[in-house]
Amino acid sequence: MPTQDEQTLANLRKGVVEPCLLALLRDGELYGVELARRLSELGLIASEGSLYPLLARLRADGLVTYRREQAKRGRPRQYYALTVQGRASLKSFSRLWTPFSRNVTALIEGASS
Repeated sequence: MPTQDEQTLANLRKGVVEPCLLALLRDGELYGVELARRLSELGLIASEGSLYPLLARLRADGLVTYRREQAKRGRPRQYYALTVQGRASLKSFSRLWTPFSRNVTALIEGASS
């Protein structure tokens, strides 16, 4: 059974992992394993396995595309990139996130004083 802190963190992650993934792709395509590593380092996903269902949903929603490239050794690699719609979604989230996060931070910091 997860602790209250673990549950709170899981809920926070759910709300921000998608736009954070889109932000990672803002400057160009990335290999799936690289996306997983970066999101994991930021504490936004627990494992690589949780990334691929999200990427599949983002592809279905038209926010990202992918291409396969045969690696010199091993399995083909999948590289992901933002679509025009993905860029618009990220821009929209950014417009909402900045004042929202500022208000939450102000409220939390004010409540702890």
